[in-house]
Amino acid sequence: MEIESLRVSVDGKVSKDEEKSEKEEMNEMKKKKKKRKLGGVKTMPFILGNEVCDRFASSGFHSNIITYLTQDLNMPLVPASNILTNFAATSSFTSLIGALIADSFAGRFWTITIASIIYELGMVTITISAILPSLHPPPCPTQINCIQASGTQLMFLYLALLLTSLGAGGIRPCVVAFAADQFDMTKVGIAGRTWNFFNWYYFCMGMATLTALTVVVYIQDNVGWGWGFGLPTIAMALSVVAFVVGSPLYNKLKPSGSPLVRLAQVVVAAFKNRKAVLPDDSELLYRNHELDAAIAVQGKLVHTDQFKWLDKAAVITTPDSTANPPNLWRLATVHRVEELKSIIRMLPIWAAGILLVTASSHQHSFTIQQARTMNRHLTPTFQIPPASLSIFGILSMLTGLVLYDRLLVPFAKKLTHNPLGITCLQRMGVGFAINIVATLVSSAVEIKRKKVAANHGLLDNPTATIPFSVFWLVPQFWLHGIAEVFMSVGHLEFMYDQSPESLRSTATALYWLAISAGNYIGTLMVYLVHKYTGEEHNWLPDRNLNRGRLEYYYWLVSGIQVINLVYYVICAWFYTYKPLEEEKIIIENKDSDQEGERCEDTSKIA
Repeated sequence: MEIESLRVSVDGKVSKDEEKSEKEEMNEMKKKKKKRKLGGVKTMPFILGNEVCDRFASSGFHSNIITYLTQDLNMPLVPASNILTNFAATSSFTSLIGALIADSFAGRFWTITIASIIYELGMVTITISAILPSLHPPPCPTQINCIQASGTQLMFLYLALLLTSLGAGGIRPCVVAFAADQFDMTKVGIAGRTWNFFNWYYFCMGMATLTALTVVVYIQDNVGWGWGFGLPTIAMALSVVAFVVGSPLYNKLKPSGSPLVRLAQVVVAAFKNRKAVLPDDSELLYRNHELDAAIAVQGKLVHTDQFKWLDKAAVITTPDSTANPPNLWRLATVHRVEELKSIIRMLPIWAAGILLVTASSHQHSFTIQQARTMNRHLTPTFQIPPASLSIFGILSMLTGLVLYDRLLVPFAKKLTHNPLGITCLQRMGVGFAINIVATLVSSAVEIKRKKVAANHGLLDNPTATIPFSVFWLVPQFWLHGIAEVFMSVGHLEFMYDQSPESLRSTATALYWLAISAGNYIGTLMVYLVHKYTGEEHNWLPDRNLNRGRLEYYYWLVSGIQVINLVYYVICAWFYTYKPLEEEKIIIENKDSDQEGERCEDTSKIA
């Protein structure tokens, strides 16, 4: 009886343990199932709704502000243009700060939300300054001997630019990565890919920009700056609401700690172990899958032979150095070492984008001033606002994206046998070349514009309308739009794809950091050109563009781009794509659209 009782007791205990284990497995399965339901195409209306409204607001704010500065605040052309490039540079630089905040502790969702609110405050500030007459200098329609805006009046402008710069710094590096987080971007997930996320992202942003360049710019030029800035301000407020409403649907990846700290730990560990001997077999280097689980959800980075001195960070020097967790300032995993290697490999390609931005940083502001002197009439009573000419660049970009996806990629696949048609690096190279052609066309049009002005005796009349159609400027906008299809989309896709997954916000911020550096260098270049090209025949005069030498500036820009293209081709030739070892996990997913893309088929399935 005692033995039988004991057996029942033991059996009873086992049953309870089994029941408890089954409950834990069920709970775990429910959590995984819930996690799989998050994200996907259903989140796109909210995320892209936020980004579309944001792009509508920012385009409506930025595209025509050179007119606001020169016509309403009576600022000279070169200082006004430099303010805009400095503002664009600051907005791009703060992207690095926003990315670090998102990747380190805040996460992308909260970073985007708070940044959008800050951006909205900046829009409200500029709208108020445009409405109140006391914040404007007296009108100066002749643009001769004008009274410029006072320090107090400019203070509101600078405050608005600062707030929007801080807001943009949190939005720009996070929104693309956050949208991509909603899809399965692993090699397994992209096996049946039928569309390119980055192409469609740029297409939606292009539509928003196109709307802003037509509707908002027309209101600014014909109704007033109060409504001209007020409409983007309302759109930005709607973007915040749209984004927050979709919060329950988002797949929110947890921040995995400061990426800069991890990169610094690798460098310090490599320095401390500099006298260590590297093993012949790389499999002997330190690996810890449990430690790297949070930063390698989609797969571990494969060891590479480049920058082997960094491998010393993963050399096990003493048996007790592999304590769990180890001292990461003395010992790093192979995955963490390869994270740093990936960033180092990307930097030369990333740097090529700096001079491209430098070359184009002032072109739109100068082009708007060119357009203001030309015949813009479509009918006897209606004329195109100068800033609206950018719609031709947007239209060519939108058309180019569709043609690229539907015609070029299928055709290129047959020749290259690459699932993407051409690689990101090839795509960027084509963009560089087209941009050079666009700049040369700009110089040819400026020569023609001044020749017509000289024939009609209008060189000394900066406000006169030259009988030269503004549509001569369309080809350069069209070429810039096509260049963006290749360069900008390819660059962004490259930065996202080739960066380690835990550093994607930071890598996207590098894209904007290149824009920041390019704009700052552009400001310096314009300042030097304006200062040292003389007063009588200055290339970039303050008031009368007809007496300038803008075509010389375009030639200088073209030369810089040619040198930059040669540098880029060399860097691209020697670039090694990121090798990734992905775990083969088959997950039932009813949402067939949860697919992503890669620059190049270099991943390994383990």
